[in-house]
Amino acid sequence: MSVSAASHLSPSYPDRAAWGTAPKLRAWQQQAYDLYFSREPRDFLTVATPGAGKTTYALRIASELLSRGVVRAITIVTPTEHLKRQWADAAARVGISIDPEFKNSQGATSRDYIGVAVTYAQIAMHPALHRARTEARKTLVIFDEVHHAGDAKSWGDGIREAFEPATRRLGLTGTPFRSDDSPIPFVTYVEDGEGAMRSVSDYSYGYGPALADGVVRPVIFLAYSGEMKWRTRAGDEIAATLGTPLTKDQLSQAWRAALDPKGDWIRQVIHAADRRLTEVRRGVPDAGGLVIASDHEAARAYARHIRAVTGEGAEVVLSDDPGASKKIKDFGVSDRRWLVAVRMVSEGVDIPRLCVGVYATSTSTPLFFAQAVGRFVRARKRGETASVFLPSVPVLMGLAGEMEEERDHVLGRRRDEDGLDDLLLEQAQQDKKQPDALGDELPFQTLEASATFDRVLFDGGEFGTAAAPGSPEEEDFIGLPGLLEPDQVASLLRKRQADQQAAKRKTKKSEEQAPALAPHEQLAELRKELNGLVGAWNHRTGQPHGVIHAELRRACGGPAIAQATAEQVRERIAMIRKWATQRR
Repeated sequence: MSVSAASHLSPSYPDRAAWGTAPKLRAWQQQAYDLYFSREPRDFLTVATPGAGKTTYALRIASELLSRGVVRAITIVTPTEHLKRQWADAAARVGISIDPEFKNSQGATSRDYIGVAVTYAQIAMHPALHRARTEARKTLVIFDEVHHAGDAKSWGDGIREAFEPATRRLGLTGTPFRSDDSPIPFVTYVEDGEGAMRSVSDYSYGYGPALADGVVRPVIFLAYSGEMKWRTRAGDEIAATLGTPLTKDQLSQAWRAALDPKGDWIRQVIHAADRRLTEVRRGVPDAGGLVIASDHEAARAYARHIRAVTGEGAEVVLSDDPGASKKIKDFGVSDRRWLVAVRMVSEGVDIPRLCVGVYATSTSTPLFFAQAVGRFVRARKRGETASVFLPSVPVLMGLAGEMEEERDHVLGRRRDEDGLDDLLLEQAQQDKKQPDALGDELPFQTLEASATFDRVLFDGGEFGTAAAPGSPEEEDFIGLPGLLEPDQVASLLRKRQADQQAAKRKTKKSEEQAPALAPHEQLAELRKELNGLVGAWNHRTGQPHGVIHAELRRACGGPAIAQATAEQVRERIAMIRKWATQRR
């Protein structure tokens, strides 16, 4: 093994380098590498935004330390089984043989390997074994997504016991913060002047600088609100509009109704996301989409929706699927359109062709959100953009607007300073294989759930106004070209926003200037509009016109259309339009 082998690893392994970076290390990687060897530290924490190329950077350091004889063995610690194999594949490309199948029961690995890749859970189960391995040879320990070392007290204690005698420890993370007060082992904390302890990184490379360097893609967030109606455990029927001010309970339940596979909200959003993916694939032919689901049942249902929309099945990856790692790898090198996953693809997993995402989960912690969005930001060539569809929920809107904000892990901070919903946080911290149960064992029943395009968030700005799915106003943003520079994205969003506002002003002016209709003329126009909509509904459903009119009367009340008032006709027009957006 030689350092020269590591020098040929792509700066953005496992895919090719971002535009303008090959074949040398990216500027940030070289700077962090130089800083590391100028200090020769025992512990070094590198924070770099997802997709920046932490794997390549870490393996270059490992190669150099092995070449100099500073270390003789390497242990790579990861959050998941899949990432063990991903690291082993990357290491093999630079001549470092890593055993990703090492089991605690083995005690030792083959002499063919320089080291092993293990999970944090594996270390916690037998820290004494790994301490003995670490003491036996001068070892470099690479902590991938090191914040996971604090996931449980047993994990943190186990990590400290196992790797306290390590010669070198290199911590890596794209999200150096946690949603709790569990300290991360081997990370330095300093008092922040407000009574809390804040983590300190040795080198940091955030999303903002990475975006400016062209290392990551710009992310366009497309938010969807909508009308929700549900029945509670007590049998009460409640309606609310997602995206408007709601109580904690109302927000939680409206959010749940939106994500319910039985409702139309998720169908309409998946349909919109697929149209966006089609547009992106004009410039990025192998672009893929990912739906992040809350649980296994929802994931399978979302996959059925995708098949209904596209005619093509989606790959479904579940956390308890023994073939999950292979499915992810196969999807990454294919040109299939959609992947649906529960947690498995939330962090560390590299599928660089993912360009469109649907955030269909109630998990709302900053940590999970950052990790999830990180799946879409890896840039492969100049101009690629990422698009993430999400519910219009205040906490998610806030997180989307803070994409470029750098965070540290803070101990002892008041929990309410995050502004996060305690109920949603509690749900987010639960890892369930079955659907979430806000109503425990008693059913929560979604009665209606329709989507409305709300707005676009990009670079701290908001664009667009409420529009129906499939409307020209929504299409203005879904149809953005898939290849754009960040400044082009911002410029085009501003232009389309201005065009829409100008069109609305023109329409309003025309309405104000139009002569007022006589009552009988106004009623005739309304009846004509309703009859046209009834005719369209007849073509769509096959129901006779009389049946449709009768159903509208039952839904809205009032007499037959010949005796109905203008206001009653307007109510029926609104009702049939609502049917058109909610019913398949």
